Amino acid sequence: MIDTELCYLSATEAIRLFSQARLSPVELMQALITRSDWVEPDINAFTETYFDEALALARQAEARYRQGTQRPLEGVPLAVKDEFKLAGKRRTSGSLVYRDRVDTDNDVIVQRLLDAGAIAHAKTTTPEFCLLGSCHSRLWGITRNPWNLDITPGGSSGGSGAALAAGTTTIATGTDIGGSIRIPAALCGVAGYKPPYGRNPEIPVFNLDFYSHSGPMARRVDDLAAMQNLISGVHNQDNASLREKITIDCSLPPDLAGWKIAYSMDLGFMEVDASVRSNTLAALELMRGLGANIDEVEIGCDASIIDAAHHHWAHGWAASMDRLLDTRRDDLCDYTTWFIENARKSTPQDYLDSLETAVAMYNRFGPMMDEYDIFICPTLMTTGVPNDSTWPKNEIEINGEIRLVSEEHWSATFPFNMLSRCPVMSMPSGLAANGVPTAIQFVARSFDDQRVFSAALAYQQAFAAPAYQLDRRIASGDQ
Repeated sequence: MIDTELCYLSATEAIRLFSQARLSPVELMQALITRSDWVEPDINAFTETYFDEALALARQAEARYRQGTQRPLEGVPLAVKDEFKLAGKRRTSGSLVYRDRVDTDNDVIVQRLLDAGAIAHAKTTTPEFCLLGSCHSRLWGITRNPWNLDITPGGSSGGSGAALAAGTTTIATGTDIGGSIRIPAALCGVAGYKPPYGRNPEIPVFNLDFYSHSGPMARRVDDLAAMQNLISGVHNQDNASLREKITIDCSLPPDLAGWKIAYSMDLGFMEVDASVRSNTLAALELMRGLGANIDEVEIGCDASIIDAAHHHWAHGWAASMDRLLDTRRDDLCDYTTWFIENARKSTPQDYLDSLETAVAMYNRFGPMMDEYDIFICPTLMTTGVPNDSTWPKNEIEINGEIRLVSEEHWSATFPFNMLSRCPVMSMPSGLAANGVPTAIQFVARSFDDQRVFSAALAYQQAFAAPAYQLDRRIASGDQ
């Protein structure tokens, strides 16, 4: 194998090769380090790297394979989003305010992955306090999309998505309070999973916010499943975590015969770029070829759900940083200042109204899903999002024209944070005209994780992606 092939190995394949002594964890880690040295100046996906420590741990993993004492993810390189605690490492949350904060322990899902043998070799960039669907901050600068450096890799888990696309990590972690796993998964052409609320232990105090989710990111569905099976399950410091423990079965369904799939192209109120529309229809046709019955449906959404989401975020997410506006304003990004100031206008009644909106959404969506196995829609409505896009409005390109719109007009992710018990996975659907991946979301009824994974596995098997996955548009990388 050449190094580039190593860099794009799935975790599942890497573990198989480790077990057969055909590849060493040290070789894989060295390949990723070399790749990182090559592409990081262009991509800027990492806040910090721990390469010497990672190599030492890779040597220990190599010994475990020789001794037959390997753990489920032994030797697999893991990039950790900067929002998660990693013992002995800085956790800046993309902010000058916390540039020197060092943690003494690990967040639960990170701990579970490390206990399974994964090796944290880097932390990944996020916008300040995870606030954007793009990825830039005063502290860490701009993170760029490996497919097109002018375009954002998405946010807020943008560094994780970019690292997976650039071949500088094998698996990664993400958080998702409005799409922060699925937006970068979509724009970077990788896979990302938002579990149902309560399935995975969350970061306090957002473990009590039903919009908020932590989950896995990878290049393949089976890797997501391997991670999800390890990180899910009750934890005694998260009273929202579900005691029920499920194990995702990665057996491929022979086909999708008899499956009923509902889809919406625009959720009732979004403008869809022609590339996104074409690739979504092609993905649906592929699933029809697997035997599924496909119906277009109306889910009854309109642009009012954007205000509802912002009112919800105002009373938790924005409130968590509100004091900084008075004490550390000069250290904050402009978009953070706007977010807090806008949130201060929201009232308790607005918050209650936002909950009622979420109830009304599920009153329509839940009964509809009694008739269908899976709901599909584009993850994002365009790929024309500049790498410096910001709040309150973005200049984005859609259908060849520049639109000045809020982020929620081009991202179809946040409605499923409102429908938080529904599992959702973003998967690539093709390439747009600007060379950036498009994606679709697989959504199932509440807490039906397995159905999402089964549909995505069948789709992944049929989707013609091998050359597509290795065709990286990195300025100093492979051409």
